[in-house]
Amino acid sequence: MTATTVSPSRPSMAGRRTGRRTGWRGAPLWLLLLVVVALVHSAWLVRLTLRDRFERDVSRLVFNDNSEALEQAELQAGAATDSLRSVLDDTPATPAAESDYLVVSIADRRVWYKHRDSVLFTARVATGSGKQLVIKGNDKVLRFETPRGRLTVQRRDSAPAWIPPDWHYQEQANKRGLGLVQLVRGVPLTLRDGSQIIVQGNDVVRRGADGSIRPLTASDGREIVADSRIVIPPYGTNQRKYPNVLGTHRLYLGDGYALHGTNNPASIGQAVSHGCVRLRNEDIAVLYNRVAVGTPVYIY
Repeated sequence: MTATTVSPSRPSMAGRRTGRRTGWRGAPLWLLLLVVVALVHSAWLVRLTLRDRFERDVSRLVFNDNSEALEQAELQAGAATDSLRSVLDDTPATPAAESDYLVVSIADRRVWYKHRDSVLFTARVATGSGKQLVIKGNDKVLRFETPRGRLTVQRRDSAPAWIPPDWHYQEQANKRGLGLVQLVRGVPLTLRDGSQIIVQGNDVVRRGADGSIRPLTASDGREIVADSRIVIPPYGTNQRKYPNVLGTHRLYLGDGYALHGTNNPASIGQAVSHGCVRLRNEDIAVLYNRVAVGTPVYIY
């Protein structure tokens, strides 16, 4: 056998001159590490900002014991996932034979409360309109449809108040040809006449140029308008709480969807809602007194 002697290779002059280690596509390893650290730090700051914003909104809302408003704040702050979508994805589409349950037909616009094959109660309903709304600023498109699948009664409410989401104000502004402005706690909204709209305690008020204070009112279709703009009140204020819109009772299904009453009984039997199932007040009162939390609701 012939032995071959291999002399150790000598490093190139370039290698000796720089003494640097390189990574992906020749980039210095220290630069790659710096980029990774910067990305991790940015993600942490975003998460911290979202959490702080959520906790701020919760601190403002909790004294009102308004769980629907808390859910709205949680979703807007990015601190929650779409729990309704999770329910629809993870549960069976056929009712359990041994339990009471609700069935809603979108096509027939009718609800049945059943035990096995027996119908205990039935009534006409109104369902989602299917209309679309483009949210200005981010081009997000909302479609007002009643969700299909299996849901569950999560909560029972009497005399529920409606907490309008931001899209409600966009919809009203579109209908009336007005602009929009978001009112922020601690930041006065100064108007052309020198007066200001501010949040004082739980109320949105108008402070005149002379210092006088006048509480403002708001209801569905009669929002606060100033300088040709609809004012969006902060969550937790009385002006962002509409009584009577949801009727006398509500069976809450999660993420803003529910079976509830209405202050517009003429709408029953039509596709006119923003996704909820509306009933006449006398009909939702019957269900409220019979249906327990945890009852399955099958919508098709």
